[in-house]
Formats: sequence, C-alpha cells, structure tokens
Amino acid sequence: MSISFEGRVAIVTGAGGGLGRAYALELARRGAKVVVNDLGGSRDGTGHSDAALKVVEEIEAMGGEAMSNGGSVSEYEQMVEMVAKAKERWGGVHVLINNAGILRDKSFTKMDPADFEMVVRVHLIGSAFATKACWDLMREQNYGRILMTASSTGLFGNFGQANYGAAKLGLAGLTKTLYLEGAKNNIKVNTLAPVAATRMTEDIFPEEAFKLFGPENVVPAALFLVSEDAPTNAIVGAGGGAYHGAWVTMNKGVLLAPNERTVEGFAANWDKISDRTGDFAPQSGAEQSQVIIGQLQAAMKG
Repeated sequence: MSISFEGRVAIVTGAGGGLGRAYALELARRGAKVVVNDLGGSRDGTGHSDAALKVVEEIEAMGGEAMSNGGSVSEYEQMVEMVAKAKERWGGVHVLINNAGILRDKSFTKMDPADFEMVVRVHLIGSAFATKACWDLMREQNYGRILMTASSTGLFGNFGQANYGAAKLGLAGLTKTLYLEGAKNNIKVNTLAPVAATRMTEDIFPEEAFKLFGPENVVPAALFLVSEDAPTNAIVGAGGGAYHGAWVTMNKGVLLAPNERTVEGFAANWDKISDRTGDFAPQSGAEQSQVIIGQLQAAMKG
C-alpha cells in the first residue's frame, strides 16, 4: 500500500540540504505541499543560504508545490509567521519535521558556555518554538504529525558533544510529554535518531563510511513517522539502510525495608537495583510512581 501525503501541508526546518532536503523532496513527490525552511549556510549556524530556494525550485520542477522560508527556529515570532504564511496559502499545517540544527563540538572543559547555550537553543528550544507555532492549529484540525530529531549522542552519549547531547535527549523527553497532550486531538509525536552523511558530519565520518550513509536511507523512517498511520511516542534510529527502535526503560527494582533505607543499605542492594532483567518501557512518567505504589501495597499486605 502506497503512503501518500496528498492534501497535506508539511514544514521541514533546516531543509536547504542534507536530511531536510531529502525529506522535503520525498514529501513533495508523495503529494505534500512543503514549506522549505532554512537559515544558516554553515554547520555552526552562521551565515545565510539561498539553499531553500533551490529546493523549492527542485520541487516545482517535479510538478510539486513549495514555498521557502528563511526564519530562524530560535526566534518564536518567526516560527509563528512561518506557520501563518503556510496556513494563508494552503489552509493548514499537518506535518512538522524538526530537523534544523548546528554543531559546536568541543570537550566540556574547553566549551564556551555561549556555545552550549546556542546549540541547546537551536535544537531543543527551536524545535519547541516550531512545534508551539503549529500546535493550536493542529489541535483545531484534529490532526498533526510531528517529528523530533534526536541523536545517538543524546540517547547514549558521545565525547565532545555535551551541548548537542543535552539538547537531543531533551527532544526525546519533549516527545514523551507532547504525545500524551496531543493524543485527544490526533496529534502524533515521534523521535528519530538519524545517522547520515550531511554537512553536519562531513568531517566526522571516514570517506568510505560517508558514502554509505546517504540521507536517502533515513527518509523511509522519517516519512513513516509523520504519515497518517504513524505510531506515536516511538524512538527510531536510522542510517545506512539499517533501522532500529530504542526505548527509555526501567526495571521493577526493589523495595528496601525501613531499616535498610540508608546509604549503606542502598549500596548493598545495588546489584538488584541495577539489574536489567524484566525491564520495561513506561508509557508515561506516572508509571514510575505506579510501580512504587504497587510495591508498597504488596509489602503492606505481606
């Protein structure tokens, strides 16, 4: 069964090149009208680029509809204006792919606080701004599909990317609340952790690996996660033609007796507390409390 975006309006941030461009082109091929947002011309987010206009030209050349937008995701008013223009021209916004990002990599000891703040602002705050600009409209439509772009650095860590990792795990956390808040209005929110050869990674990957990780290999996962029949609250990794799920899990843990609730008692039980046997992926933060309450109730009965 073919997955179509006919009748849908999609916004892709950071769509002037790399992953964003690949997403925008495939959305257009499948019938979406696309807002191609792009600001920076370089990896650290400085400079300006006419790349968005070129992507619009590519889309129009294939018979699709698109408009360029040069707004910065780090400026909320510009995101509001972007959404308003899309609604004015096409009547709504149904899909948002938060893809815009920058890198300012250094070990934490050498990292300037301004570089930490800027990376968090673009990735995390910028995604929140773009999402907030769409949110009420999606609620009114009773339809929305939102994709956050996380990273293996956020999920698992990477030397020299404290700022990037903090922002990217923050996006997974943002997803986990927004999917709950959007559920009654048919708004689905997912997280993608891509591995791709783009301007962001061109001097990170060895040359041979760079060739294997083309952005086109991430597109299937991204577009499925913003399709009509998408899941919600998923974390998916994609790159080089390989795809996997990832989860935030917890185990059942142990209930310590009152006389064991000391630092020493905790230390003595650390092997049980950290045992991954039987771990599971809670679907809301409340489940952590429910597990504890269940253990307390069982202890009181016993």
